[in-house]
Amino acid sequence: MTIIECVPNFSEGRNQDTIEKLASAADSVDGAALLDQTSDRDHNRTVLTIAGSPEAVAEAAFRAVAQAVERIDIPIHEGVHPRVGAADVVPFVPVREASLELCAEIANQLGMRIFKELGVPVYLYEAAARTPERARLEVLRSPRFTGDPDIGKGRHPAAGVSIVGARRFLVAWNVNLHSQDPEAARAIARAVRQSSGGLPAVKSIGLELRSRGQVQVSINLVDFETTPLHLVFDRIRTEAEARGIEIAGSELIGLIPRKALELSAGHDLRWLVGDRIEDYVLETRIAAARL
Repeated sequence: MTIIECVPNFSEGRNQDTIEKLASAADSVDGAALLDQTSDRDHNRTVLTIAGSPEAVAEAAFRAVAQAVERIDIPIHEGVHPRVGAADVVPFVPVREASLELCAEIANQLGMRIFKELGVPVYLYEAAARTPERARLEVLRSPRFTGDPDIGKGRHPAAGVSIVGARRFLVAWNVNLHSQDPEAARAIARAVRQSSGGLPAVKSIGLELRSRGQVQVSINLVDFETTPLHLVFDRIRTEAEARGIEIAGSELIGLIPRKALELSAGHDLRWLVGDRIEDYVLETRIAAARL
């Protein structure tokens, strides 16, 4: 069976009714299963993980996006995580007997549907990007980027724009710090991320978690084989200790491929869920959903 994954990121992590509507929409299509739901109040963001057949996953993603467009008002949105729209980022990922090219095709089709039926302009990124300079998510999110959307023009008055694409597996992962100094978190993030001379395949930003009295290094590890998790964690710990800061723990956003854990076996990454990290393995959830 061909299986793909979609990991849509929505700009709502506080309104429980909206979060439930997003999750219910994503879980309403035969042939697609909602594997995980992660929400964060400080980020004001919800990340869903949907898997199943390509057609079913695309439909489930669209239904969730439609709920986001109806319910989320970006001009009044507040949260520490960067965002450009209600349905902020919608990536498709090949899982089993699927290709990146197939996922890019689905991303293009969904982007057209989002604009035609919901009136939200769309940028295409990663493997679905129409030009190389638009492939990187952080470029499209930059305040300095002023290019027109790939599909449609301007912005939806409430829902902003959506960024839809296709990519390989990545690990979305936060390392929380016992500190209330956001500049320290930003400095550590700069030391870790590839674009600032840090580790290959690492994207990271420093954020403040006011509800927890902590700060955080928020990470997208885009190639866990090139740079395993423990190398990132060790660099963060070294940088934190140099500033007299202790690590509070690691948390996943969404699910993690088993191989990513295996490559860091024997290393204590201080998962906040402890031994239950196995419950957050993508393959475990897929098997439980009988896909």
